[in-house]
Amino acid sequence: MQRTNTTTVFLLASGAISLYLCFLIARPFLESVFVAVVIAVVCRPLNSFIQKHIKGQNAAALISTILVLVLIITPVITLGLAVKREITQLYQSFDKSQGQGGWNQFAAKSIDDLVAWVGKYVPVSVDNLRSGLTQSLKDISRPLLSFGARALSNVFGFIANTVVTFFTLFYFFREGRSMKENLVSILPLNSGQAERLLTGIDNSIIANVHGCAAVALAQGTLAGLAFWVLGVPSPVLWAIATGLFSMVPVVGSGAIWGPAAIILIVNGHLWKGVALFIWGAAIIAQADNVVRPFVISKRAAMHPLMIFFSLLGGVAAFGVIGLFVGPIVLSVTIVVLDMLREMNSQTSDSLSLTATNLPESSQPPL
Repeated sequence: MQRTNTTTVFLLASGAISLYLCFLIARPFLESVFVAVVIAVVCRPLNSFIQKHIKGQNAAALISTILVLVLIITPVITLGLAVKREITQLYQSFDKSQGQGGWNQFAAKSIDDLVAWVGKYVPVSVDNLRSGLTQSLKDISRPLLSFGARALSNVFGFIANTVVTFFTLFYFFREGRSMKENLVSILPLNSGQAERLLTGIDNSIIANVHGCAAVALAQGTLAGLAFWVLGVPSPVLWAIATGLFSMVPVVGSGAIWGPAAIILIVNGHLWKGVALFIWGAAIIAQADNVVRPFVISKRAAMHPLMIFFSLLGGVAAFGVIGLFVGPIVLSVTIVVLDMLREMNSQTSDSLSLTATNLPESSQPPL
């Protein structure tokens, strides 16, 4: 018995150390692997359909991976090129409207107007004030340049993460069923409990994807309506861009309607820009807080308030993937607590039944 206990302690300690070292090895790729899990769960019907019609697990998994890659990458590239074209045309039209000097002339005129207005109330040298404002503009440009450099480096990081994600996705498509069976065999649960736990995770992932799609549709529609009413060129294109950016935490759809409002104001359409900013802050941005918890709660059978806090807390704790991790953690917690409550209830019923079936002489006195 003593040797058995020593062996158990040794195995538990070795397992804990090994798992920690495995975590350190896998930590740089956890986000990519998690994204692959989400895609595999959402695209499981597509993979099942292909497996029925394609012989060979490798061929079916490869076709499924390529189809998912095309379905995700093609719209993003197409939209990116279209947005780039619209931004170029917007810059050219603004440059043309400001005369031969373009942006520089407009900026210089704006600085001169501001200096003249300040000079009426503040006794300061006009030259010193102009040079100070010019230096401030240069100081502002420096972090923008460094941001551009970081964005360029992030592009390579994004490409590397994409390769890891789809490489992992291929094996999830090929061996997903066996991976699930191995996971169930490791868990100290019976088959019914393990199935409930994994089903809760699946429902949470699918519900969150539905929530993202619903938010994108709602915010894109609201933004497109505002762009069309205010006369912004290509309102449908900018509506689609708003919908896609709505999936990005922190920045969100404001990355589209915010600059659009500033451009309207700079071009002299003050009230249009103010109206777009108010509409974006009061209506478009708040759609996320209403639509996403409602949609997720319907699919995952969780209270909207709990979903709301799991989304905010998930993003704060895990970043972008927290939109999925938060609800998954909440779903697992609810399922585990339900199992514990059921086990406690069964134990209490068993004790009550045992006490009832005891002979009268065996029952303890009151």
